[in-house]
Amino acid sequence: MPGIIGKKVGMTSVFGDDGKNIPCTVIEAGPCVVTQVKSVEIDGYEAIQLAYDDKKEKNTSKSLLCHFKKAGTTPKKKLVEFPNDFDRELTLGEAVTVDLFSEGEWVDVVGISKGKGFQGVVRRHGFGGVGGQTHGQHNRGRAPGSMGASSYPSRVFKGKKLAGRMGGDRVKVVNLRVLKVIPENNLLLVKGSIPGAKGSYLIIEG
Repeated sequence: MPGIIGKKVGMTSVFGDDGKNIPCTVIEAGPCVVTQVKSVEIDGYEAIQLAYDDKKEKNTSKSLLCHFKKAGTTPKKKLVEFPNDFDRELTLGEAVTVDLFSEGEWVDVVGISKGKGFQGVVRRHGFGGVGGQTHGQHNRGRAPGSMGASSYPSRVFKGKKLAGRMGGDRVKVVNLRVLKVIPENNLLLVKGSIPGAKGSYLIIEG
């Protein structure tokens, strides 16, 4: 499916045709540059590599500098491969813009969710805690509680929901409706919320 790389700007709301106020996310989508066209003969599969967001030359490796120079573009921060399902044949150095999408279309958005650090079972998995503070209980309100049997298996099974690192995962939200396309500002308004903090990179798939 065709796609584009973008950046989360933030959230706002727009009024629909029925007068309802719809919450939506503003995405700066592109313009992206085609930095590589992969073919079956050379690479074994067909794909289009897109690059987005300018980067300083001094922070770019020499091999990547040559890669971008071949495409006739400045160094970029984000590189993503998409299947070659675009509605037209793309060439090296060509720009892909937000015009790829139209209002009313459905898209999938991939982002990295906000990192929450090390969290306990109540926040991470929605545990209810041990319960009330009666009968001599002390500091057990948000504890996981009993989680293993006695003599057998004498251990906790692997995969048990416990405290640990939460967030910072690759999350894909499917079937989001495009409410508005603003080509002059490279903006895409998508209904609902999407993963990631403001300014984080997103992959929008048509």
